[in-house]
Order: sequence, then C-alpha cells, then structure tokens
Amino acid sequence: MALLSHQVALDREQITRLETENQRLEEQVERLKARNEELARAAKRQAAPFSRTDGSAKEQQPRTPARRAGRKPGEAYGTKAHRPQPEHIDRIVEVALPEQCPQCEGSQIELERVAHQYQSELPPMCPELTRYDLSIGHCRECGVRVQPRHPEQTSDALGAAASQIGPRAVALAALMNKQLGASPGRVAEMFNQLGLEITPGGVSQAIARAGRRLEPTYEALIEGVAQSPAVAADETGWRVGGRKAWLWDFVGEDVTVYRIAPSRGFEVAAGVLGEGFRGVLERDGWAPYRRFSEATHQSCLAHLLRRCRELLAEAVAGGARIPHAVRRLLRSALALREERDSGTLGSEEFTTRRGGLDEEVERLLARRPKVEANRRLLKHLGRERGALFTFLDVAGVAATNWRAEQGLRPGVINRKSWGGNLTQRGARTQQVITSVLRSASQQRRDPLALLADLLRNPAPSVADLVIPGQAQALATARAP
Repeated sequence: MALLSHQVALDREQITRLETENQRLEEQVERLKARNEELARAAKRQAAPFSRTDGSAKEQQPRTPARRAGRKPGEAYGTKAHRPQPEHIDRIVEVALPEQCPQCEGSQIELERVAHQYQSELPPMCPELTRYDLSIGHCRECGVRVQPRHPEQTSDALGAAASQIGPRAVALAALMNKQLGASPGRVAEMFNQLGLEITPGGVSQAIARAGRRLEPTYEALIEGVAQSPAVAADETGWRVGGRKAWLWDFVGEDVTVYRIAPSRGFEVAAGVLGEGFRGVLERDGWAPYRRFSEATHQSCLAHLLRRCRELLAEAVAGGARIPHAVRRLLRSALALREERDSGTLGSEEFTTRRGGLDEEVERLLARRPKVEANRRLLKHLGRERGALFTFLDVAGVAATNWRAEQGLRPGVINRKSWGGNLTQRGARTQQVITSVLRSASQQRRDPLALLADLLRNPAPSVADLVIPGQAQALATARAP
C-alpha cells in the first residue's frame, strides 16, 4: 500500500509538471501566433523594394501569372477602345502608288481609293534661349538702385547666377522627380537629351528653390484639408538620411497634404488636421486616429475584410465561424449601400436593415470564442463599432480609406526608386511639391502650367487652386 501511494504521488507530480509545461508551451504558441500575424500585416503594409529569394533553382524560375492580363474576351468585354482621329491636322503627306507592282513588277497599277492614316508625333526638341536686356538705373531723388523685371523671369539674379533654367523646365523636373519617381540624375539625363544641359546637382537645387516658392500654397492646403468635410488619412514607411520615418497623406475635398515625420503618432495627424477636427475621418484601424474625439469616424472595411480572409485561410474546424460571421456582416453593409444608391430600396426598409446591422454587431460582440485570433478580431470590432457604418449614415463618405491609399502611390514609387530623402530639407521639399502636384491633379489642373506661373511671381504666393475655406476667408476679409 505504501508503495502504491508513493507511485500515485510520483504520477501526480509528473502530471502537474506536464500540465505546467503544456501551459507554458500553449502561451508560447499564442505569442508566436500573435507575432506572426503582426509581421504578416506589417509585410502587407510596407511594400518591399525587391523580391527576396533563397537562390534555389525553383525560386529563380519566372512566376506564372495567375490569369491573363486584361479583360476576358466575349460579350461582356465592353467597348473596345481605339485611338481617335485627331481633330486638327498640321500637315498632309501624299503617298502615291509605286510605279511597279511589288508582287509581279507590272506597271499597270490602277487607283481604287485614298485611305487615311494619322500619326501624332512630338516636335524636334530644341531649348528656347532668351536673353533679357535689363535697363538698370537709379533714382535721382533718393539714389536707390532700380532693376526692372519681365513677367517671364523667375529671378533677379545677375553675375555668376545670371544663367538659369526656365520655369517650365523647373516644373517638369519637379514633376518627373516627385510624381514620376525619376532621380535627379535621370532628370538631368533626359534634359541633356533634349539639348538643355544641366547636372544632377543643378536639378536638385532647382527643385529645392521651387519647393520654397510653393510654401505659401502648402500652408493654404493644410488649412484647406482641415476645413474639408471628410478626410481620408493613411501613412507608409519612409527614409530621411537613412533613418526610419513616415510618409503621411491627408486627402480632403479636392486637396491633398503630405507630411514626412519621424513619428507615426497622433501629434503628426493633429499637426495637419488640428486636435479638434470635426469632419469625417476615413481611416484604417491604427489606434492614434481614434484620438480625434470630436471627429466622426469611418473605419476601413477593406482592411477588416482582408483580416477575415487571412483568418479563414488559417482557421481550423470551428475557428472559422467568427471570421465568416464578421465577413457576412460587412458584406451585408456594402450590399445595403449598393441597393440604396441604385434607388431600389425604400427609406423604411433601409432604416430597418440599417438597425439590423447594429444588432448583429452586438450579437457578435457577445460571443466568447476560444481561438485567440478570433478574440482579437472581436476586440478590434468592439473598438470600431461606432465607426463601421458611417458611410451608410453620412452622404459622400466612403466605406474604405482607398482615397488615402491611392494618394500614397506616387510616394511608394519614389520609395522604390530612390528610397526616400537624404536630408530634412529634402523631405520638406518632397512634402510641399507633392502636395501641390497632387492637389492640382485632383482639380484637373495642368501641374506644369500651375508651377510655372508660381515660379514667375516675384514673391511667393498661393496657387490658383480651389481650397476649402479659402473663399469664405476672402469674403470675410473683404466684408465692411
């Protein structure tokens, strides 16, 4: 009996030790799962500049496209586009029949008809060189030196700095560098091909000067974004001097503001929108955005749907129920929007189904899933419950932050091309010029003409753009 009791005690001790070890391993597994999900989300947020392989023969094989590029052939293809015929013709070239048949070399070729083909071509590039003969004098009464300025000039510099590149060339350099992602060296190479000799350093200096001239417009755009009724915000990784930074964008009513900062915190967004921003904020689930307590929020449903899809891809058995339920809820909300916008849904039915969405959210939050990833999903859903369906309640609000993600694409192109900015001054130039270029594109304005006009002004001025709140401010200033 004593031997049996001793064996039972040993077994219990072994069971206790194994249970403790099992608990430790389960906690470690959960930590690793959470870390894996965090890294997976980070990898999706930050686009890698190059594909990484292990060097194996399998990895070096070219990837097979998932499907054929473009639209599928058939009745549902839609209208097949073609290049339209030009309305204006600059020159006509007569192309006569040959004297001999190219097949049998016979000389009896009879004319049937005259067909037309059109070609749009760039003219031969040749820089226009202008010399301004400035009549410089002085005032006989006060003795001050007087130097005139032509409306086409961009500077009053003389002497060693008298030879400059013109405003259209500077504007094109800024657009190629900041919007198309071409490095200063590439821009200089292109200009040299066109006959305008310039060095990469000269390109950088010209773009920096342009950035300083656009500062008043940038400050006006910040005020305009803060006055917009709805703003979409997002951020992505950046580099300044090799150090980690963040590129933010804030897309408002036909205006966009970029901000490069070392932080991803609330203070950066508040520096643009103001802590008391009262409009609608279309954003993802990044926690600092929720600190805009006076704003109306719309959480990005695309991010939530993507998260559900990732959970479903790894779910086992009953672990798929919660992601499926959340996905059905979000898809129901999007379908309700489509029915409302198509005019096939009455207001009473819309109100009933809209209320049903909130009830379904509460039912979901009342569930107690065993899978840790599902618990985190419901916890996030609970934090965002008041920001899920704003797009159904407020006109003009999008269900996702797609506007902000679209706005970041030019920056992502630059990041892939040359990684970021070397200096803080370069980062400032980057955010100023890209903000003006993007806002001009939103308003369907010619960015080259807009920048060239600003560069010709003797003093820095605000661009001729429609900026929210600006008209009201001018009217207030002019009121008696």
